[in-house]
Amino acid sequence: MRRSVYITLIIAVALTSCKKDFIELSPEDAYTAGTFYKTESQFSAAVTAAYTPLGDVLVNDYFTSEMHSDNTVYQPIPGNRGTAIVQRENISDFTNTSTNDYANATWQHSYTGISRCNIVIDRLPAAQISDSAKALFDGQAKFLRALNYFKLVRLYGGVPLFLHEVTTADQAFKARSTTDEVYTQIIADAQDAIKELKAPAKFPQSGEATKGAATILLAEVYMVQKKWGDAEALLNTLLTMGYDLNTDYAAAFSPDNKNSRESLFEIQFLGGTATGSRPNVLSFHFLPRSTDTKLLTGITINNTSTGGWNTPTWQLINAYEPGDKRLEASIGVIEGTYNASNYLVYSAVKSVVNYVPATGKTGVPYIKKYLHAPLPATTGSSDNFPIYRFSDALLLLAEALNEEGKSAEALTPLNRVRTRAGLPDVTITDQAHLRDTIYHERRIELAFENHRWEDLLRTGKALTTINDFGVVIKKEQTFLASDAYVIDGHNLLFPIPQPEVGLNPKMKQNDGYF
Repeated sequence: MRRSVYITLIIAVALTSCKKDFIELSPEDAYTAGTFYKTESQFSAAVTAAYTPLGDVLVNDYFTSEMHSDNTVYQPIPGNRGTAIVQRENISDFTNTSTNDYANATWQHSYTGISRCNIVIDRLPAAQISDSAKALFDGQAKFLRALNYFKLVRLYGGVPLFLHEVTTADQAFKARSTTDEVYTQIIADAQDAIKELKAPAKFPQSGEATKGAATILLAEVYMVQKKWGDAEALLNTLLTMGYDLNTDYAAAFSPDNKNSRESLFEIQFLGGTATGSRPNVLSFHFLPRSTDTKLLTGITINNTSTGGWNTPTWQLINAYEPGDKRLEASIGVIEGTYNASNYLVYSAVKSVVNYVPATGKTGVPYIKKYLHAPLPATTGSSDNFPIYRFSDALLLLAEALNEEGKSAEALTPLNRVRTRAGLPDVTITDQAHLRDTIYHERRIELAFENHRWEDLLRTGKALTTINDFGVVIKKEQTFLASDAYVIDGHNLLFPIPQPEVGLNPKMKQNDGYF
């Protein structure tokens, strides 16, 4: 929060502390905080700026979600024990501290987004623009603010609630609100967004937040709070907004099929080097480190300084049912040999289905669903990243119905997802058995979409799952420390970033951290 707050303060001081004659020396064609927020195009630009930090959060998101679970691990690199490597490994191993820059980046970027939303929300009432434009901008800003706070509260617990533009130093230092207070604000923002935003008018969509995006966000909040009936009611409204599953599971992730009927909200990227491009670099991160990734990327890329992260675990791979089309669409295997620097020399691309390594070769799984070769440039891909998909909504609906004792009804949305995957219908209606079946389906359907850790928290399975996984993975990955994947209740929250605690005397650290 500090950086975004301080930038705001610098602007505010510069604008308010000058004498009138000095202010008049400013170029008349230059925007200031007092002249910018006037027109629809200016507010549109401000809202666009509020979306931007989502991409910054995403670069670290997989460390605090997929890698902070039993879905993925990292490739060891014993020759590089630099801070950047070790801190990212620590998040995966559940040994991170309050000084971990990569976990703390999620806090920073989330509050940057919140700050930008607050400015839009505060400045809209006085703007001389149409009511419909105000509703559109306010709805998007409140959705984004709610989405950022939802991420923060699940990772850190109660956090400071900033709901207005910060213009003085005193306003920049707040105590933590309670978890309940944060959720109350998230719900209020999401409810406003649902009222103000419209359902998609056509597909593909523009990429802006819609009523559907706000609806699934609020429904997931209610699922966390175990308000099953409220969640069911909201999720049922999505069934009437024109959303649907793509025929092919892999199509949901293709850069040629962005913002499709299956998309409720996704982060927008555009590969290349042209003005206005914003490449997605995650493909480089998710491949084994190599001096030449051409076999997978279609162009020569050296990812030895960025790759080796978010490698699918064989435990996850083995959890796919026979015949599940999602396995081939989600995960591949690159085969090769390691050189003296512990970088993989790629030699063959293999299917993960029933994979057996060739003699003298090592096969390393990689995330396939976001890799569409050839990449447009070495700067990154055009793959969008899904935050919410329609299949997510269907599985949440199945879960809510089952928890309400409507297990037979829950089979309809559940099997809609399974049919697309090429799997037979589930017919069991025992509530406990069906609950575990739905949880399993979410793990497979939403693999590598940054839901796993939050789902383990929400379902109360985090402690058992991670500790059990730790026993298994440490037998496979003998380089892991003895305290890796050994967690207790305090590990269910991340530590508040130490810079925040050090600067703000009102900020209290989470239990178990210092």
